Amino acid sequence: PGLLVHSENGLTVALDVSISEELHKEGIARELVNRIQNLRKDRGLEVTDRIGIRLGANDIVRASVETNLDYICSETLADSIETNQSNLLEAIEVTLEEGVSTELEITKTNEG
Repeated sequence: PGLLVHSENGLTVALDVSISEELHKEGIARELVNRIQNLRKDRGLEVTDRIGIRLGANDIVRASVETNLDYICSETLADSIETNQSNLLEAIEVTLEEGVSTELEITKTNEG
C-alpha cells in the first residue's frame, strides 16, 4: 500500500505515491490559485489589479490557505484573504481536488 511498482527488463522501480497532509494542502492551494486566476480573467481584471479574496466556510480550504498564504497572495496579487465567510453575495462555487468545494468571491481593491 502506498507504493507503485513496475518491473521491466530486470529493472524494478518503486515509487511512494502516498500524499502527506502538507502536500495535500499545497495541492488545494494550487488549485485555488488556478480558480482565482480564471475568475480574474472572467471578470475582466487586469494582470496588475490587486484583489481581495473571500472564501466560504470550509475547514480543509481554510487550513490550506493558512499554510500557503504567502504563495496564494503573491500568485493572485491578493491584498487580503478572508476564510470561513458567510453571506457571500457574488460568490461562485468552486470544486478543488477530491471533491473539496468552497464558495469564492473576489473584489478589485485598486486601479492597478
